[in-house]
Amino acid sequence: MKILQLDVDNITYTPVKPEARLYDEVERKEVSINDVLVVMVSVEKGDTNEIAAKALSDISSFLEKLKRKKLLIYPYAHLSNSLASPEEALGIINYMTSNAPQGIETLRGPFGWNKKLKLDIKGHPLAEQSRSYSQSGSGAQEIKKAKPASVNTSIVKKSSWAGLPETDHRTIGEKLDLYSFQEVSPSMVYWHPKGFVIFNELIRFIREKQEKYGYKEISTPIIANTALWHVSGHISHYKENMFVFDTELGELGLKPMNCPSSILIYKSRKWSYKDLPFKTAIFDKLYRKEVSGALTGLFRVQEMTQNDGHIFLTEERLEAEISEVIRLVKETYDTFKMRFVANISTMPDNHMGSEETWEKATGSLKRAMESNGIDYRVKEKDGAFYGPKIDFDVIDAMGRSWTFSTIQVDYQQPLQFKLEYVAEDGKERTPIMVHRAILGSLERTIAVLVEHYQGKFPTWLSPVQVRIISVSEHTSRYAQEIYAKMSGTRIRAELETSDKTMQNKLREAILEKVPYIVILGQKESESGTITVRSRSGNQKSLIKAEDFISQISAEIESRSNELMY
Repeated sequence: MKILQLDVDNITYTPVKPEARLYDEVERKEVSINDVLVVMVSVEKGDTNEIAAKALSDISSFLEKLKRKKLLIYPYAHLSNSLASPEEALGIINYMTSNAPQGIETLRGPFGWNKKLKLDIKGHPLAEQSRSYSQSGSGAQEIKKAKPASVNTSIVKKSSWAGLPETDHRTIGEKLDLYSFQEVSPSMVYWHPKGFVIFNELIRFIREKQEKYGYKEISTPIIANTALWHVSGHISHYKENMFVFDTELGELGLKPMNCPSSILIYKSRKWSYKDLPFKTAIFDKLYRKEVSGALTGLFRVQEMTQNDGHIFLTEERLEAEISEVIRLVKETYDTFKMRFVANISTMPDNHMGSEETWEKATGSLKRAMESNGIDYRVKEKDGAFYGPKIDFDVIDAMGRSWTFSTIQVDYQQPLQFKLEYVAEDGKERTPIMVHRAILGSLERTIAVLVEHYQGKFPTWLSPVQVRIISVSEHTSRYAQEIYAKMSGTRIRAELETSDKTMQNKLREAILEKVPYIVILGQKESESGTITVRSRSGNQKSLIKAEDFISQISAEIESRSNELMY
């Protein structure tokens, strides 16, 4: 059995059509449920009520941690490719519904239906948890490793994404040769050269922004003794989603979050109030174990690169530093011309620390938002267990919302790790820690941007910015000269001098969504000019190459979201 537990603000689904020979008789109408723990369930061959009971025990613990009183058992066959028969699956789903924890309002999604589904998942660290169960033991099991002989090492073919819409980032990414996924590295990204250009441009973009605001970049090992996460509290909440292994050095794990290891850098020296705030930025890889069916292209992966950062500061600087992060967030979204909505999540019932510190932290978040003129909604009791937070949800070109940026105020982990600084009065005090992510997971950000732009990236982000096309063999030498001029700048140009027809050369550049196509024929060669065709179809002739280079360089430098023409 595989389950995916999602703590949601809202789930909305509509039964579309039956997809199994056994299905519930239900109306084809929209169902909307708020503030519910959704448990998506795939019943597998060999599953029994005993296994279902173990899953229910874990679900009960999860409900208790989150203080939720509403549960939705949602049949979801897509988590597994080894499904039980419909009769067996329905029996176990009904068993789980009938034996759900006492005192919980329990609902069940329709069985055997294809459903249109929309989820608004809460933003706290425990909002998404996956589990896998089998007969071989009690409780969640690790996914078994594939034997080398059974692994298909061939590249991903187009048929891999059969049935996906043309607007999906997996379809677009394959057509533009940006990335792939390989069976030998489950749900981890293989970045192709063009995709890695986008990845690195985003890092360069946000790195420049962070440097302007005084951040110092750090990096920490991806492996640490699990004692580190015992102190931080992640082991009790997150261990089953961590890659953990026993060694002669003790129990080690791949890091799922950056905050505990960033704290160790702070602890490596003595601090005075004069040294604070200490602002760290980090782009390290993180690893989170998920059941295979819960992974969706770049949106949900097991290896991710987090645009993370942590600020260690005095209480007097808290509101001002939050305000600076808000300005950084606004500048970032303005670059992509993406709207956003903001939410402030307050103290949950199962919080750490005193109500007084929570009130201070929440008040600082609200005042910083108001001083920056940003409207926000309040999500009561939806903060992380260690502190309140702001979530910024961007709205993409298709009207969908995605959480990119978060700002969390944390009084608790500095206490857990016994962090100190010497205050102005000479006494040792505990700093406050602000966790902030601007782009969040770069993998998810790229998925959103691929779909937002539908592959038509602004010039600064495009893998190839200019395609230089020689009309005939006679103009190839002139094309080489123009290419050499552009290669001496930061323009990413490609030269096309093959014997393909002009029509085919243009068609390929258009399909690859290259922003600018430079066309060089006899007329251009004789006049020492170029003809430029933009991706939007506009064309200008008899332009000096130097003028075009100057114009496109300015467009790239400004990170404009619009083409020149």
